[in-house]
Amino acid sequence: MKISVLIPAYNEQETIAEVLKKISSLPFEKEIIVVDDGSTDSTYQILKAESSRFENLCIVRHKQNKGKGAAIRTGIKVATGDYIVIQDADLELDPFDILKLIDAIDKDHKVIYGSRFLTRKKIPLISLLANKFLTLLTNIFFGSHLTDMETCYKLCSSEILKGLKLKSDGFEIEPEITCKILKKGNKIKEVSISYNPRKKGKKIGWIDGFKAIFTIIKYRIYD
Repeated sequence: MKISVLIPAYNEQETIAEVLKKISSLPFEKEIIVVDDGSTDSTYQILKAESSRFENLCIVRHKQNKGKGAAIRTGIKVATGDYIVIQDADLELDPFDILKLIDAIDKDHKVIYGSRFLTRKKIPLISLLANKFLTLLTNIFFGSHLTDMETCYKLCSSEILKGLKLKSDGFEIEPEITCKILKKGNKIKEVSISYNPRKKGKKIGWIDGFKAIFTIIKYRIYD
């Protein structure tokens, strides 16, 4: 089973090399796809410099910043693995937890989420409340029992993910993926993951929360 590890990256010069190192060390067949979303720092230069060190590394670049959703959609198009997992480039999540997601795959569950809330974590209050509300809204609208809809760690069979016809360019890609997976009748299994929230440089804001609410409502009604 081949896993496509998809890394959307925008101005992550401090952590991108370490992320690649950790992902590369994981003991499973993989390809690593990094989509540089128009970074204005040294992220792309670091990727090019490090490219020869990592086997099966594919680097795609957006000349201009388009948003996390656009980067994920670009990565999905070029992915060739049996499963695709999304990995943020900021090391808030531990790449070694991907092994937990892979181990949770079974014949009834081809979509595995890494939840930050199955066990108690130190999460900023505003982020905690926002995530809890968006997850509750998703559960009400789609009859699910998720604890962390907004998680980055989404492991999904390529067949399912490529068939979702994703449209979002920004952070609203997270609820769009979940809503469309659930609407198609797929089961989502959650496993507990670690979480180390970054102290500064967070790229998501309150307006993204409103966009997420709109996205959940939108995809309850439309395809």
